[in-house]
Amino acid sequence: MNAPLRRLSIAMLLLFALLLGNLTWVQFVQGDDLRGNPLNQRVLLEEYSRQRGAIVVDGSAVASVQETKDLLKYQRQYPSGPLYAHVTGFKSPEYGDSGVEQSEDSLLSGHDDRLFVRQLSDLVTGRKPKGGNVVLTVNPAVQQATFTAMHGRKGAAVALDPRTGEVLAMVSGPTYDPNPLASHNSSTRSDTWNKLTADPDNPMLNRAINQSYPPGSTFKVVVSAAAMRGGDDSQTRIPSQRSYTPEQTTAQIQNYNGSSCGGDEITMQQALTVSCNTAYAQLAVKVGEKRLREQARDFGFESSSLECPTKVSTSQLGNMDDPPKLAQSGIGQRDVRMTPLQGAMIASAVANSGSLMRPYLVSEVQAPDFAVLDKTRPREFSRPMTTSSARDLQTMMRSVVEKGTGRAARLDGVEVGGKTGTAEDGD
Repeated sequence: MNAPLRRLSIAMLLLFALLLGNLTWVQFVQGDDLRGNPLNQRVLLEEYSRQRGAIVVDGSAVASVQETKDLLKYQRQYPSGPLYAHVTGFKSPEYGDSGVEQSEDSLLSGHDDRLFVRQLSDLVTGRKPKGGNVVLTVNPAVQQATFTAMHGRKGAAVALDPRTGEVLAMVSGPTYDPNPLASHNSSTRSDTWNKLTADPDNPMLNRAINQSYPPGSTFKVVVSAAAMRGGDDSQTRIPSQRSYTPEQTTAQIQNYNGSSCGGDEITMQQALTVSCNTAYAQLAVKVGEKRLREQARDFGFESSSLECPTKVSTSQLGNMDDPPKLAQSGIGQRDVRMTPLQGAMIASAVANSGSLMRPYLVSEVQAPDFAVLDKTRPREFSRPMTTSSARDLQTMMRSVVEKGTGRAARLDGVEVGGKTGTAEDGD
């Protein structure tokens, strides 16, 4: 072979090697990313060629599909608009998904292994494939009442059934309408996305599970439970002067407006009723970091295992390694942060005689023919207090509402317990 032919052969071999290398890179290294890219038209057309399953609340679809004459055969719809936005999330041809749409995507899209028999039947019969349905625990009346109460407010509210852990309502404000994000009109989608992501109030953020806040005086319930774990009860007397200066600092802790809590020493129940800062700062120091941290962890703090059904942000205690930090943490300040869901879990454990049930939002999942594939069974998350301590705390929290800082929550003919809390936070 002469020199020119040899050079040509080598060049051709190099080109084939480069082509083979590129094919290998695309197929095996980038394959999953390319297949999962929402802008991949082939994947998009296949995904929207099948009827996505419904998300259901009390027998009514809060996320459904409508057949179109577009290139994308089915369009996602949210009949209640903003009401369930932070529960269902959104499913967008361009911007992916969130909420239940994300966590239950494999079932809703029809790719879940639990639908194997259905998939096989579709293949044999030529029937058009469909996704399964997801049934939620939400109570529509409770959700609507919570949504109405939260209207125009920035924050979040969660209602749990203490006996089971079922999420009866989950609302985050401000909210948004997921319908434009699901639109098949690219301009509508992009305009809505740009507006929502540019909003400083971040309306797409689910503050109920993905944002943590200083709990303020609501954390005094945790401190009370920790004290009871050490042998105290609702009638244990604790110091309650107008101001308290922990060791190792000159910074004073005072009550709201520098007020008195009713004497230099009051019972734990009286201290919770009037939300006495000086009493609970000293009680936290008495309890100590070890027991307080153990107690908070039993309620769910510092747990990374919570999902509802997407991952829940971890509630944190921060550093409590000296008396000043411990005292400030005892009144829900310093570095203590918790999600609104965490707050609901604490109250639920008290209401359920000391048993904390694991929160869940998905009641059951169904095949396209509505046959139940899987049903969530209530599970205990932990037992953060004894039945006796829970009974004591129930009495204390009722006192807060009946004659303390929570009087605005009183309802005629209904026993209500609670704990108020105020903390400065910009989010």
